Amino acid sequence: MLESTVWRQYHNENNFREKLAEFCKMDIVDIIEDDKELYGILKAKLTKKELKLFAMDTANSSDEELKKEFSYDDEALEKAKFKLYKKLKQDKTRLEFRQGQFSDTE
Repeated sequence: MLESTVWRQYHNENNFREKLAEFCKMDIVDIIEDDKELYGILKAKLTKKELKLFAMDTANSSDEELKKEFSYDDEALEKAKFKLYKKLKQDKTRLEFRQGQFSDTE
């Protein structure tokens, strides 16, 4: 499951839950347990470029590698990272990652 994702191109394991908890400032127990569902929400909330940047940045790729991959200069890379992590910290994004947000009782 989730073996051929953008995330797995840069990480040996599906540890995006831990990285999301870290950057969204959430407790890991509050995040949706199903990896496939969580990754689907992550893909829906981020552009392909943002998802790849998140995967590469959390895999400790150097800024030089990131600039080369995305054809960014220093300023563009800084702006892209700022925008990405700002988006992850927004309530409307963080709420989507929470366990039990979409119940069938409504």
